[in-house]
This record gives sequence, C-alpha cells and structure tokens, in this order.
Amino acid sequence: MPLLVPGTLPDPSPDPCPAAVSEAPSGPVRPAGTVLSSPWLRLATLVAVLACAGVAVLLYEPQRLLASGWPPELSGAGAAAVFAVAYGLCTAAFVPRPLLNLAAGALFGAQLGLAAALGGTVLGAGIAFTLGRVLGQDALRPFVRGRWLTAADGQLSHHGFRSMLAIRLFPGVPFAAANYCAAVSRMGYAPFLLATGLGSIPNTAAYAVAGSRATTPTSPAFLCAMGFIVLTGLAAAVVAWRKRHRLHSR
Repeated sequence: MPLLVPGTLPDPSPDPCPAAVSEAPSGPVRPAGTVLSSPWLRLATLVAVLACAGVAVLLYEPQRLLASGWPPELSGAGAAAVFAVAYGLCTAAFVPRPLLNLAAGALFGAQLGLAAALGGTVLGAGIAFTLGRVLGQDALRPFVRGRWLTAADGQLSHHGFRSMLAIRLFPGVPFAAANYCAAVSRMGYAPFLLATGLGSIPNTAAYAVAGSRATTPTSPAFLCAMGFIVLTGLAAAVVAWRKRHRLHSR
C-alpha cells in the first residue's frame, strides 16, 4: 500500500500495467460450422462443381478421348473397368450417354461394352445423386411447388423404383436431369440405383450393339439396334404426351 505524504493527493493516473480485461464480442456468436452447414452455401458449392465440370468437358472433350484415343496398352476386362470409371465421371459432367454407349460398343464389342457402359451408368447416376442429395436437397425442397413439380416429387418419393424404372426404360428425360430431380425428392439410394441399372439395360444394349457394328451400317444387327432406339424414343414421346394431357385434365 503506497504511503501518503500529508498535503498531497494520490496519483489518479492509471496503473501502467493494467490487468487485461476481456470484452464480450458484440452481436450473436455463431457456433463453429454454422456457415458451412448453410443449405444455400451447399447449393452454391453444387453449382460451382457442376459449372467446373461442364467447362472441363468443353475444354478437354473427354468423349473424343473415349471414342478414338483409348490407350492401346489397356485391353480386356481391366480396360473395360477403367472405361466404366471414366464413363461415370463423364456422365456426372454432362457428357451425353448415347455417345459414350456407342464408344463402349466400338471399343469393347457388344457384350463387354454393355457391361462397361452399365457399370458407368450406375456409377455416374450414384455420383450425381449423392451430389444433389448432400449439396442441393435442403435448399431446393422449399421450391417444390406447383402442380407439375408436386406431382413429380410425389411420384419419385412414394413410387421411386417404379417411376425411375419407367424413366430409364423410356429415355425421354435427360439422364442428368433425372438424377438431380430424384436427389431432391425423398427417394432412397437402393431403389434409385437398382431402377437405374435395370431400366438402362435395353437402351444401353442397343447403343452398344450399334457401336460394335458401326463399320457395317447395313448389317441386320446395326439396323435392328437403330430401330429399337427410334421406337423407344417414340414411345417416350407418347408417354410424356399422355402424362402432360392427364395433368392438364385434372
């Protein structure tokens, strides 16, 4: 305790070494991870990922590599497995499946090409479904309004396997669009992947056969495959027209 001299007052100056005083931060404190868990931030991440994938496809044209520049040292089942992985990544990046199916048949023949294309189809669908479910579902679910969107969401959510099987059998809906619509709905992984694998067999097989016989376009196998592709396209158009007419009549 300092001594006071008579006639003097204590020095009012502050202590040269004051104790540190912690001040509470102004405003609400956000817990760690709140920003990263925002559905809109995840949706923006999904848009950025898809935009980068689309730009990469435009710049590098992987479909040309798969169709004509396959490494010669790869052959057989190992090459088909590598092709399936590349196929899945390319379909997730919006490369058209018909072109990849033709390439599979041209590179590996009808049977092995079909197996590689189906494996890539299921893999690409799973990648797109996972991206849409994890990054986009929470933000996009509130926008599922209106008669058409509500009806489509109800079909995929309550009759997922049957609806997705019909979509794959009659390829009127683009592959990527079907994947992301299913991801936004409440459809499960198992029915989505199973319906994708089973429903994609006929159309994929037709393209694989056409690709394997592309050098002989007048052969019966090539003509039958192309006829099947045309017929399924017409059937898809008829089914879509009937669905639209039924929704308008309600």
